[in-house]
Amino acid sequence: MITSQRSMERWIDKRYLSSTFIVILLIVLAISVVVSVSIGQVSIPYNQSFWILVEHITGLHTSHVIEDADGMFLDVIWQIRFPRVLLAMVTGAGLALCGTIMQASVQNPLADPFILGISSGASLGATFSIMLGFGVGGILGELSVATWAFIGALCAALLVLSLASIGGKTSSVKLILAGTVINALCSAFSNFIIYFAKNAEGIRSISFWTMGSLASAEWETLPFVTAVVLAAGLFFLFQFRVLNTMLMGEETAVTLGINLNYYRRLYMIISSIITGILVSTCGIIGFVGLIVPHIVRSIVGSNHKRLVPVALLFGSLFMIWADVFARTIILNGELPLGIVTSLLGAPVFMYMLIKKSYGFGGN
Repeated sequence: MITSQRSMERWIDKRYLSSTFIVILLIVLAISVVVSVSIGQVSIPYNQSFWILVEHITGLHTSHVIEDADGMFLDVIWQIRFPRVLLAMVTGAGLALCGTIMQASVQNPLADPFILGISSGASLGATFSIMLGFGVGGILGELSVATWAFIGALCAALLVLSLASIGGKTSSVKLILAGTVINALCSAFSNFIIYFAKNAEGIRSISFWTMGSLASAEWETLPFVTAVVLAAGLFFLFQFRVLNTMLMGEETAVTLGINLNYYRRLYMIISSIITGILVSTCGIIGFVGLIVPHIVRSIVGSNHKRLVPVALLFGSLFMIWADVFARTIILNGELPLGIVTSLLGAPVFMYMLIKKSYGFGGN
């Protein structure tokens, strides 16, 4: 009786903690949006940024504030910085979601969206486009670098799934091994193209693209990326029972009547599509899908009913401030976002390894 009462108290404490944490994250996220659109090469007062956003988002008339604002502020915030902040939120949420799902699917706490070779596939597609693709005639020659990157990412994901399903059952070990193989193959082909193309300008373009950036954020590109990440987020919010079962292993799943093989393939395909779209939009941004799920898991536990929504919000918050750091750390310049996330992510992950707070459930 006492044990059951203590279990109930712990469950209530966890639920209260996660609800409180979600509310805090939403408040901090809203504040971060206002602050981040105010910071940059042109500093804008926070109150003017706030009212500009309020007027454009809600349609409320705030002329007593807007009339005092420099017209330039409107363009800087609404045409340049706000789309970029929104893309950072969507990208962070998407990568954190993919990392959470993939770690559960392959039952490996070191899995992230790039372990299946998707990033290497995207790199191969972009390399082909920059170094050779523009010389191809017809429809292929008209495709953009982003489109080629997405095609490369999707092909890599399909190859990994095909390799992992050889012999029947798809296991987590086979998925990781197949991802390692495809990753090595795509990297080798990319280097092969670069070595023989001998195009200095193309090499610089590839290097910049593979280090990730949100500088290309525009209103026109946001709806599609946002819709995909939002739909996937809503889908996985209702998949917490299956995701929790995956952590318990095959035997438990068989006992509960859940076909893990089917769900593992479905989740991998959805995660691959999200990653491919994000990589084709922003380039390669590492470590977000690896460290965010670990940090969140150490706070709210491994129950995916709490883990998924908190990871979505925390990923958005992490990416907003990583991007602010990237575009403000160099005077009149910008540091590639992939470098920033690696510089921030590697020490955090090392700390978690030393403290042994990694793994599922913070064990």
